[in-house]
Amino acid sequence: QVHLVESGGGLVQAGGSLMLSCTASGPTFFNNAMGWFRRAPGKDAEFVSAISGTGKSTHYAPSVKGRFTISRDNHKRTAYLQMNSLKPEDTGVYYCVCDATAGRDSIDVFGGDYWGQGTQVTVSS
Repeated sequence: QVHLVESGGGLVQAGGSLMLSCTASGPTFFNNAMGWFRRAPGKDAEFVSAISGTGKSTHYAPSVKGRFTISRDNHKRTAYLQMNSLKPEDTGVYYCVCDATAGRDSIDVFGGDYWGQGTQVTVSS
C-alpha cells in the first residue's frame, strides 16, 4: 500500500507562486508515475500534471502549461509541483496521485490508483 502526503498549499495573491510537495511511503515509487489532480469548489476533480517514474516524461493540462512545473526526487521519494503566475481559477484542493503499475505513464488518461488527502490552494484576486 502506498501512502501519499501532500504539503505546501496555502493562500496566495494572483500572480504569486507556491510549491507543492508529495512524499510517498510504501513498497513502490521509483518506477511509478506520479501526478497531481485538483478539485475546485462544486466541480469534479481534474487532471493537472503527471511525471513518469524516471522523470523523463511530463504531462500538463492546457490550463497550466507554461505556468506549472512537475518534478521528482526519487531518492527523497518526493514529487513536486511548482506553480507560478497563479490565477484565481487555480483555487482548489490539490491531490497527489500515484500509479500502482510500475513503468506505466498514463496518469493523464487513466488517473492514479493511490491518492493523498489533499492540500488546499487558494488564489485571491
